Amino acid sequence: MPKPWIHLEGLLVLILSSYFYTTTGYSLWLFLLLLLAPDVFMLGYIINTKAGAVLYNIGHTYVVPGLFLLSGLYYQWGLVTALALIWTAHIGMDRTIGYGLKYGTDFKHTHQQRI
Repeated sequence: MPKPWIHLEGLLVLILSSYFYTTTGYSLWLFLLLLLAPDVFMLGYIINTKAGAVLYNIGHTYVVPGLFLLSGLYYQWGLVTALALIWTAHIGMDRTIGYGLKYGTDFKHTHQQRI
C-alpha cells in the first residue's frame, strides 16, 4: 500500500518544485538542461555497487537540495535557489516513476521496488 503514496508524493514534489522554479526568474531552458543532472551520482557504480548506492542516495535524498534551498532563500542567492528546486524536481520525478533510494546489493534494488 505505501508504494502508490510514494509515487503520489513524488508527483507532488515535482509539481511544486517546478512551480516554485518559475518564480525564480530563471529560464525554462536551464530547468530542462539540468533536470537530469543529478543522475551524475550514478557514476559511483563504476567503483562498485556499495559506493554507487551511497553516492546515488546522497544525490537522491531531499537533504542536500533542501539545505541548498534554505541557504539560497536565506542569503537570497537566486541561482542556488533555482538549482535546488531543479534538483528537488528531479528527485520527485524519480519517485513518481518508481526509482527509489538504492541498496548496496544491486542498482535495481530500491526502497520502492525491484526495477
